[in-house]
Amino acid sequence: MSVTRHNWTKEEILEIYNKPLMELLYEAATIHREHHDPNTVQVSTLLSIKTGGCPEDCGYCPQAARYHTDLEGNDLMTVPHVKAQALRAKASGSSRVCMGAAWRNVKDGPEFEQVLEMVRTINKLDMEVCCTLGMLTENQAQRLAEAGLYAYNHNLDSSEEYYKEVISTRGYEDRLETIDNVRKTNVTVCSGGIIGMGEKEEDRAGMLVALATLNPQPESVPINALVAVEGTPLEDQQPVSIWDMIRMVATTRIVIPETQVRLSAGRTEMSREGQAMCFFAGANSIFAGDKLLTTPNPDVNEDMEMFKLLGLNPQKPFIKKMQPKTVEAEDSQFKSLGEKPKWSRPEHTIERNEEAKKKGRDKKIDKVIQQAIEAESKEETKIKA
Repeated sequence: MSVTRHNWTKEEILEIYNKPLMELLYEAATIHREHHDPNTVQVSTLLSIKTGGCPEDCGYCPQAARYHTDLEGNDLMTVPHVKAQALRAKASGSSRVCMGAAWRNVKDGPEFEQVLEMVRTINKLDMEVCCTLGMLTENQAQRLAEAGLYAYNHNLDSSEEYYKEVISTRGYEDRLETIDNVRKTNVTVCSGGIIGMGEKEEDRAGMLVALATLNPQPESVPINALVAVEGTPLEDQQPVSIWDMIRMVATTRIVIPETQVRLSAGRTEMSREGQAMCFFAGANSIFAGDKLLTTPNPDVNEDMEMFKLLGLNPQKPFIKKMQPKTVEAEDSQFKSLGEKPKWSRPEHTIERNEEAKKKGRDKKIDKVIQQAIEAESKEETKIKA
């Protein structure tokens, strides 16, 4: 039985990542079978409960308000709407609902109270509930735990070094502090990253060092392939190769053996054969549904056909950890503190982010001018008529 280590070095992980592929796959598949059922894959549904308007400058994200991506934003969903979506997801085979809001950090107030009620509602449907809401304090994490939250997602995205080339509006240490705040509760941690952003193999290893040296290690590690969206700073990045995805999944499985490795964004670019190799290498979770927050995703029926072809079964909820109890709002021990934490804002600038911001601003101006011209033309037509 492989032993979980918390002292991995970048050099050791790079050596694993660059092994001959057949050796890498054999080692990863062997470790996978020691800790997991190789024929079971968790199906999760990702739901964007508040889309667009985010103040951050993450270079990969179409939800950043500063970029022009033609994204149609929406206000925070209602609890009944979220419940209906969760029931639909459950009927299609999902055992987990992951709710994402385009926030920099959680703010105490009516919207957070609404999210807490969403968590209570979904947990009562006997589904695992995950949230990704940005940075949060220990008290906010405790309130989510009381509501019945199963997991909190807060990705590291990349290595600490390359992170500074992608995001300038928040610090890496804030991400680690948020994970630490979650660890002070009974909520599990979901944290991974994105490959294909222009990083080096050393950065991929660096991200895995940061995750693997956490004690305990994250219960979930999403591995995302960048989906380059027009209007974002990373719009011109070429799709990452399937071989890189397979290597990253296999390496993650070896250094974080007990985690659920989540094959996340970018699956629309992967063949069934490529996805099958990822499952063989240790991936045991996917996101279902036609969208991952804002980017395309395979249809759930296609996924079920693939599962049938490969002999895979959807994982039932609460296999890894007991279902949390829901504490109603009126019985909660943790109340709103009206906190206004000052999360860090690094002062460096990222040139490609600034260029995308300027391009987005120019597009918005052009759009306003064009709308004004069209409105004037319609008015003239009316007068002539």
